[in-house]
Amino acid sequence: MKLVTVAATALAMLASEASAQSKGLKDRLLGAWHFVIAEVTAPDGQKSFPFGPKPRGILIFTPEGDFAQIHIASEVPKIASGNRLAATPEEYAGIMRGTIAQFGTYTVDEEKQTFTMKFTASTFPNWEGTLQTRSVDKLTDDEFINTNPQVGAGRGSAYNLYRRAR
Repeated sequence: MKLVTVAATALAMLASEASAQSKGLKDRLLGAWHFVIAEVTAPDGQKSFPFGPKPRGILIFTPEGDFAQIHIASEVPKIASGNRLAATPEEYAGIMRGTIAQFGTYTVDEEKQTFTMKFTASTFPNWEGTLQTRSVDKLTDDEFINTNPQVGAGRGSAYNLYRRAR
């Protein structure tokens, strides 16, 4: 009986994985993804974690082709005054260094296994109206890894890991 249960479970898992793989890339990206880590590799090979070891955030893809993305570092300073419009220059600088948020539209290239985001607005205003194409390195029902091959200002490439929001 145990062998039958194990075999049935394994078969169900394989069928689920095959079903997920039979969907197109866009359909598999849809929904909300929790941000787990970003690792930037500089041109000299040095690695950094711009949002720290335990960042927070979310990436959402809609069926209509819209996206929203928020990344917040593990530690961003609290504003001592309690008023977000009355922070010190140091508090504002720490918050700006540790966060990025943007929204816009996206398209998917099934053949190349990439998606391209067009930024409508961003907390980094230089990105507004620009395009970023990222490779999809891994995409399962529960995990999504993409690479941004050209992080701004020539800082290298960024590997981003997300887990499906449930």
